[in-house]
Amino acid sequence: MSEDRIVDALTVLAAGPTPYGQELATAERLAGWGGARWPELAWQVDRLPATAELPRSANLVVSAGHGGASELLICSHLDTSLTGDPDFDEPVTGSSGAAGGLRRSVGPDGDALVDGFGLGVARAAAASALVGFIAAAEALRAADRPHRLTLLLAAAGTHRYHLSHQRGDADGVTRQQPGGVARHLDRYPLPAAAVLAKTSPPGVLTAEPGALYLRVRLTGRFHPVLAREHAVPPGGLITHLGVVIDALEAFRRRHLAARADPTAAVGAEVGIGAVRAGQPAKPDLLPGRLDLHLYLVTVPGDDPARIRDEVQAAVTAATAGTPLAECPVSVDGQLVHPAAATEPDAPIARHACDAWTAAYGGQPPPVLGWTGSTDGVVLRGRGVPTVRLGPPGRGADPADPRRDRYALTDLRMFAGIYADIAVRHTGTIDSTGYRMA
Repeated sequence: MSEDRIVDALTVLAAGPTPYGQELATAERLAGWGGARWPELAWQVDRLPATAELPRSANLVVSAGHGGASELLICSHLDTSLTGDPDFDEPVTGSSGAAGGLRRSVGPDGDALVDGFGLGVARAAAASALVGFIAAAEALRAADRPHRLTLLLAAAGTHRYHLSHQRGDADGVTRQQPGGVARHLDRYPLPAAAVLAKTSPPGVLTAEPGALYLRVRLTGRFHPVLAREHAVPPGGLITHLGVVIDALEAFRRRHLAARADPTAAVGAEVGIGAVRAGQPAKPDLLPGRLDLHLYLVTVPGDDPARIRDEVQAAVTAATAGTPLAECPVSVDGQLVHPAAATEPDAPIARHACDAWTAAYGGQPPPVLGWTGSTDGVVLRGRGVPTVRLGPPGRGADPADPRRDRYALTDLRMFAGIYADIAVRHTGTIDSTGYRMA
């Protein structure tokens, strides 16, 4: 379980871009590297059906085991939230240059660090999961113990909807593109339990919130800029954008206050992630439609239809008596995944807590108000008991916030924790050999 093995895995993961829908090259590169080093494991590149959104998408699935043991799935991601292509990423990052490759350095406290693009989502945790999986498989095989372990490095993210802007589109949502985890669960028998390897707060997460995408649309009237005072609304929709944003921010404050619970494992959040209006190639024409796209982190008990109605009422009320009063408001969207939880006393939760305690010498701290939603909701939605835990980041590179920094000791620690959980899941041999203190 050496740091060099983790760096080797990270180097292969980071050797090329892995944008959403184009993970095939990275999956094949990892399968070739891992298959040559560990041929006793089954390395499979599982291509997803090609679509316009997923032209070259694939999961990497690695399997180990024999006998009648129940299956444990260790899961992380191949794709990164950003693409690594500055032209595509710049509207989000504000940076036009290349982020550069993987780099090792020494931190101010003397720790060996590794930094690079996409380590936070999710290459750092994926490398730890891969190394921990291999270590557990080697130990269980050497002990000749029944076991079934699967490593899934999944493609195509978790929360993504394809929003239509076509005339006549009623609800704004064409469909959800199934991600790599859903694809894997559709093709194979459900595992007995799952460990999600993603950067996380200190502790073991047994609950995750859900995700709701909304589109707020205001419709005005087409008019050229040269006669803007005759437009509906006067000056054009974008001139009055602040009224809509203020209404949505006021809704957010009320929405969060109604869900404030300092004892809850998960928490709510709302944000405006994108605004769309007009055509950049024709800025002499005022847009007749203004779309604002919201991401809502949902908690148990949230009713998506009621939230949509509340957003529409808030924007309609705020625009009454303003130049936007003549612009119809519509709010459309879809619940991507509801909030979901695993019982804290489920075997996989106990194994994870015990592995954490063995590594750190104390019980994991409780996680409260967590607002991150990821593949745990997919797995739990299929009835798979799931925990999430992962290595802490050391912050972004001060010179380039696209580059995430991690301590190699933390990555090695979590490789040991993942291996420990896998061995405990088998219930057959002592797992204290993975203690990484």
